[in-house]
Amino acid sequence: MTTASPGGPRWLTDEEQSVWLAYLHATTLMEDHLDRQLQRDAGMPHTYYGLLVNLSQAPRRRKRMTELAKDVKITRSRLSHAVARLEKNGWVRREDCHSDKRGQNAILTDEGYDMLARSAPGHVEAVRQAMFDRLSAQQIQSLGEIMQVLANGLQPEDADADLPWLR
Repeated sequence: MTTASPGGPRWLTDEEQSVWLAYLHATTLMEDHLDRQLQRDAGMPHTYYGLLVNLSQAPRRRKRMTELAKDVKITRSRLSHAVARLEKNGWVRREDCHSDKRGQNAILTDEGYDMLARSAPGHVEAVRQAMFDRLSAQQIQSLGEIMQVLANGLQPEDADADLPWLR
C-alpha cells in the first residue's frame, strides 16, 4: 500500500519499504552475530559487554545506575537484572551513592576490566568483519552521517520524555 489519504497514514513507498526491511534484517543479524561471538568468547551477551564498556569509560569506572540505564538505553529493571548477573561473575559491584541515599553506583571491578580487555580484541574483529570490511570508505562515511541524523532526530529534547530508560 503506497498511497496516502488526507489525514490517513503516510504509507511507505515500495523503495522505502525495501530499505526499512533491509535495515531490520541487517540490524537483527548484526546483533545476533555480535551476541553469539561474545557468548562464545566471553560468556556474556552483547548487552552486558556494552555495560562493561560504558563503565570502563566512566570516571573511576563507576556510574549511577540511573545514568547507566540512560546511557545504554535499557530499563532500570533490566539494568538491575544485568548488573546482578555481572556481580555474580565478579565483574561489577554496587554500592550506595553517598550524595543520594536512594541511589546506587555500579562499579567495574578489576576482574571486570580484565574480562573486558580480554574480550575486546575478538569483539572488535567481529565488528570489523561484519560491518567495516564489507563497506567502502565512502559507504562508512555515509552510514555514519545517516546514523547521526537518525540519532539526532530520535534524541528527546525534553528530559521528561516517556522513554523506557527514564522509567
